[in-house]
Amino acid sequence: MDLKSKIRSINDFPQEGIIFRDITTVLKDGEAFSYAIEEMHNACKEFEFDLICGPESRGFIFGTPISYIEKKGFIPIRKPGKLPAETISQEYDLEYGTSKLEIHKDAIKPGQRVIIVDDLLATGGTAEAIAKLVEKCGGVVAGFVFFIELEFLEGRQLLKDYDVVSIVKY
Repeated sequence: MDLKSKIRSINDFPQEGIIFRDITTVLKDGEAFSYAIEEMHNACKEFEFDLICGPESRGFIFGTPISYIEKKGFIPIRKPGKLPAETISQEYDLEYGTSKLEIHKDAIKPGQRVIIVDDLLATGGTAEAIAKLVEKCGGVVAGFVFFIELEFLEGRQLLKDYDVVSIVKY
């Protein structure tokens, strides 16, 4: 299946000059969504891992079905104040300013191997922050699996120390 043909492109969103890759058209198409999950699951098979983690909200959408198939735990990465127990946080740069992500302090046992799953690799800042959170918990980043990669933004450069797989590339 040509997944790229299932992704809607919206010009000038959220600002002029940007082409937004809208995955809602894949999510609402049961066959396309199922195929996307299968492809991402197959990519995960390249790695030896114990857990999957992903950031809200689209990392949840793609990571939890793979976690379910593999019968392995899923670790949510959240915005500040969303997790109820003690957390570890990691700040990262945005185009204009900074943001922060959190993980439960006890989410990952030392030495556990973790695959990070998300919908999009753009500049790599979010992905790098998640890797740092996993490592702060004592985990090992086994690899990254993304649904879409915007290659022209060179996000892989920030992740050069990790194995990265993406299903659809622009």
